[in-house]
Amino acid sequence: MTTNRKTYTSIAIAFHWAIAIMLVSMVFYGWWMEGLRDLALAGEMSFAQVQAAYNWHKTAGIAVLILSLARLGWRFTHPAPPLPGHMKPWEKITARFTHVAFYAVMIGVPLGGWATASATNFPNRLFNVEGLELPRLPVPQTDAFYELAGSMHGAGGWVILGLLALHAGAALKHHFIDRDGVLQRMIPGLNTPPQTARD
Repeated sequence: MTTNRKTYTSIAIAFHWAIAIMLVSMVFYGWWMEGLRDLALAGEMSFAQVQAAYNWHKTAGIAVLILSLARLGWRFTHPAPPLPGHMKPWEKITARFTHVAFYAVMIGVPLGGWATASATNFPNRLFNVEGLELPRLPVPQTDAFYELAGSMHGAGGWVILGLLALHAGAALKHHFIDRDGVLQRMIPGLNTPPQTARD
């Protein structure tokens, strides 16, 4: 499919910003959770509170997974606006790679967290509601798998931040240097900086 749209659809924009905010929040929330068990062992926090914090992380992760799959489905039926014609081939390849990589982490990181949670005997309660359990994936119930899956899930946070830096940097370059309207595709109504005398 092709498109002559100059901006993304309103639904695509909503998906973009909702998932972006949730992903970044989840990374920092996950880092915050790493110290909770030490607080529980020190008696500064109950293990029930720790488990509740983990369950909220799992709930948000499943929400990100569902939104990401919905966004991918929307993308298949509503193609993105074309990239500017002035972009060099390597720039277009990098842009495509970044978008594919984002979809990979948006789906892969939550799945990795789900797999990690499935390797433990702790209850995986959605919204911390007893009886509303997250089904366990058929993964090995071993410490080795739990450590491996957990490490990969944690590393995914760094991948997310790295891709975000690359993506944001490219968007700002298009807006302030190229002035080609790329950023307006995701922020309709945003004014392009005026040309200067040096331009």
